[in-house]
Amino acid sequence: MKKVLSLVLALLLVCGLVACGTDSQSSSSDTSSTSSATEESSQAEESSEASEESSEEASTEETTGTDEPFKLGILAPAVTHGWVSGVAYFAQERCEQLQEEGVLEYNLLTSSNAEEMTDQIDQLKTWGAQAVVAYPQWEGMEDPIQSLIDEGIPVVNFDIVIDAEGVYHVAGDNEGMGSACAEYIVDKIGETGTVVMLNVPSSGSVSELRQKGFEEKIAEIAPDMNVITYATEFTREAGLNDFSDVLAANAQIDAVFSMDDETSIGVLQAIEEAGRTDIKVVTGGGGMQEYFNMMPENEDIWIQSALYSPSMIEDAVDMAVSIMQGEEVEQEKIIPTTVVDRENVEEFLDESAPY
Repeated sequence: MKKVLSLVLALLLVCGLVACGTDSQSSSSDTSSTSSATEESSQAEESSEASEESSEEASTEETTGTDEPFKLGILAPAVTHGWVSGVAYFAQERCEQLQEEGVLEYNLLTSSNAEEMTDQIDQLKTWGAQAVVAYPQWEGMEDPIQSLIDEGIPVVNFDIVIDAEGVYHVAGDNEGMGSACAEYIVDKIGETGTVVMLNVPSSGSVSELRQKGFEEKIAEIAPDMNVITYATEFTREAGLNDFSDVLAANAQIDAVFSMDDETSIGVLQAIEEAGRTDIKVVTGGGGMQEYFNMMPENEDIWIQSALYSPSMIEDAVDMAVSIMQGEEVEQEKIIPTTVVDRENVEEFLDESAPY
């Protein structure tokens, strides 16, 4: 009996040892699995963090940019007064802002004739211009402008239309200016009367488009209006001299469609010197501060200006920058005009304006 009990106890002891061994192995296996999972999770987190850091660094590089500033050439006429002088002023002002921001460096060149501007185009090529904003005032600039485009240098042409393939264009709404002036005159004198139109053939597309807009609108809203056309220039001296002759040749004039503020200043002087009181409207174009100040002073004549500011050159500079940055832009940008007369001129007075 004792032998049987001893045998049973021995078997129970063996079973207990086996069970303990199994529990130990299971615990060891669980610990090993947990440790392995923890290590894998840690590695995944480290990999994810590294990926995020890399992504953030890449994003930062894209935002701040590591490229050198773009090189922009500016071509403008060498004029120190009037509307044209404002073009170079506003172009330089905008370029200075962009240069301070590290966006570009610029080279602004002014010229007195087509030959000089053509030479400057070659200078800009040598300088390494990546884009050019051009405001040519002379005939014969099509081929030099085209040569820039053919060499892969984008050209944004300001104001006057240049017949070059692939050129970009920024301008005010010349045709819209003519149309607005026609509406203004009809509003002030009615649908009949005599209007003198002073066009400026030497200004090319600028005068052509303003005349087109005026004639088409007059034909639409005042077909019986008598319109007489004379040629002049965009200067007050020409306005004075040419309109003095117009006054001598025409005993009755109800309104004057002048396309430029400076011309209009000369026209008003001629009217005053001749002592004429029949003229009720003189239009203009541009946005000249001196002309603005004359509006409230002349209660017998409605003095008007259709805005065409030289500050629009800033839009041309911005377009050139967008092109260099690889952005898609429209081939042409036309900026609408605004009519100014004595009723709203206070909103547009600016003592610091260069024009």
